[in-house]
Amino acid sequence: MALGALPDYPWDLMAPYRERAEEHPDGVVDLSIGSPVDPTPDVVRHALAEATDAHAYPATIGTPALRRAIVDWFARRRGVTGLDEASVLPTIGSKELVALLPFMLGVGEGDVVVHPRAAYPTYEIGAVLAGATAFASDDPAEWSEATRLVWLNSPGNPDGRVLDVAELRAARDRARELGAVIVGDECYAELGWDAPWHDEPVPSLLDPRVTDGDPAGTLAIYSLSKQSNMAGYRAAFVAGDRALIARLTNVRKHAGLMLPGPLQAAMVAALGDDAHVAEQRERYRARRDVLKPALEAAGFRIDRSEAGLYLWATEGRDAWESIARLADLGIVAGPGHFYGVHHPQHVRLSLTATDERVRAAADRLAGSAAA
Repeated sequence: MALGALPDYPWDLMAPYRERAEEHPDGVVDLSIGSPVDPTPDVVRHALAEATDAHAYPATIGTPALRRAIVDWFARRRGVTGLDEASVLPTIGSKELVALLPFMLGVGEGDVVVHPRAAYPTYEIGAVLAGATAFASDDPAEWSEATRLVWLNSPGNPDGRVLDVAELRAARDRARELGAVIVGDECYAELGWDAPWHDEPVPSLLDPRVTDGDPAGTLAIYSLSKQSNMAGYRAAFVAGDRALIARLTNVRKHAGLMLPGPLQAAMVAALGDDAHVAEQRERYRARRDVLKPALEAAGFRIDRSEAGLYLWATEGRDAWESIARLADLGIVAGPGHFYGVHHPQHVRLSLTATDERVRAAADRLAGSAAA
């Protein structure tokens, strides 16, 4: 089946609102796309510099050191035991994997790809690229017999929703009943805010309490972009069912999809150092503590957002009206329309701005509330 027309890139629609925001006398506060602004940790940069003699082709499967670092990280940070080097695979960021996974798994015409109702748009694009049908649903009872791939996203983008062990287990049980592969996109798992996730790890789809130690048909994706400020490194990985990992590895070998060797070394350093992750988490927590009450005082209600990198907010009117209001304050956010048809009155605001810019946004919101 030939690739059909793709939708226009949604963020292009933000151009006039961004231009309006940039006219603010104190400058723009960009809280739209969640691109990290804080420095990449020295431990990562030093590892990269020391690995620049990369004269040979890198291994698609990753170096033994990287595969071992991923396995150890899952056990230490995510409570996932039972993985080995054949259960993990590095990828060139997580977005390319999300977009290509349906195709690589053989999903196609007549098949259904399930994704959350409030969803990162690439889940749907991946279905389109494979010629499959995307279906937005958070209720496993709604998933049809044609379902071949299920995406979960916890903590969610854009809404910060966390799925607990019981919810993850129910989704996985339904996927297995249907013979579908189920994948947990867990890229924000280190950023838990509200109880119980402020001091309890966000559970993984690969958690033994979910899988009973059997990862068949189950994968989890993670990225170092947010926890380690490595978005520019395109450093991510997938883990789980060995047979699925072997299939993905074979496809990626044929396609030449391999992470550069120096970046693999940088990933090893990042995965082995928890101190910088804790430091970055506290940066985001402090920014959230400034921005959330300012939005609420300005008339926004914050929904979900118990974890992750964003605040999912509404003032009870169409998101484009809220985007315009924020633009007049010099603040750029993302409209809920970009994340499916189910949340047309929400906007997404990222915590990825400097402390000074977040404080500026809070001050402007306070001024608008008093006006």
